[in-house]
Amino acid sequence: MSDPSPSPYMTVKDAAAYLHLNEKKVYQLASDGHLPATKVTGKWLFPRKLIDQWLLESSHHGVLSDRLLFAGSDDPLLKAALLRIMQQQQYQALYSYMPTGTQAGLSLLAQGLVDCCAVHWGRAEESQIRHPALIRQYTGSRHWVLVHLFKRRQGLMLRKDDSDTLLSEPTEMLRKRWVIRQEGAGSQRFLKDWLQQQNLSFEKIHASIRALTETEVASAIARNLADIGPGTEAAAIECGLTFVPVYQEAFELVIPRQVFFRTLLQQVFDWLQSPEGRQTATKLEGYDLSQCGKLIWNGEVRDS
Repeated sequence: MSDPSPSPYMTVKDAAAYLHLNEKKVYQLASDGHLPATKVTGKWLFPRKLIDQWLLESSHHGVLSDRLLFAGSDDPLLKAALLRIMQQQQYQALYSYMPTGTQAGLSLLAQGLVDCCAVHWGRAEESQIRHPALIRQYTGSRHWVLVHLFKRRQGLMLRKDDSDTLLSEPTEMLRKRWVIRQEGAGSQRFLKDWLQQQNLSFEKIHASIRALTETEVASAIARNLADIGPGTEAAAIECGLTFVPVYQEAFELVIPRQVFFRTLLQQVFDWLQSPEGRQTATKLEGYDLSQCGKLIWNGEVRDS
């Protein structure tokens, strides 16, 4: 009989033997956040898949240092930044962006499948409380940092020729054809917050389409497949839609501490703050880059 497949999780003893290290060194690497690990009932466990990835990234100065993988919330300015940086570098490095929504992106980050996660979760003035509270729910968050990218305007999108929807009372809007987002998306959270402020029930909304990105929301409205949906000013402008602002929100990046110092990531902050980045943000509309690159939260530091 063939040997059974190895367990996907290793103990300290297993990890020490696998890495040819002593157990004390394994404990130290795990405690310092350098080795992928999680604590279960007070004992360290090491995901074999992530340990293998860690070994690859540690070899030859990091074989994955020529690529940076983003997930999380959808945003036109971040997409524009990554494409233009790759072009400037003559495609010698890869920036990949999968707009999964905030919570799905954090789940991918916790599994070590991406390097960065873009998040937005409510009003800008509440983000310093809301974002860390959300992040702490995920494994490995104490080894993450939260960095501000920009503020942007969040609201409702509808067609320019649709004055009937624009002039509707909030209760009448429930009967319009809505595009809604998947659960765990920041725009879905925004929509529920807005409805609650209007004393309206999300359960009574006429949802005609469920979209997975802001681009899909805007496209569905522009093609008259729906009448209204949540999104940002930039997404509305891109598709020639009317935008009704509701509030400004913080759009931020969640990053493992060791990734924060990668040159590829620092180049994103540099580009956004460059004349080209600021000019692009102005053309897209609805952005405030005044605090771009500011460290907002450090998972290793306990809040008082």
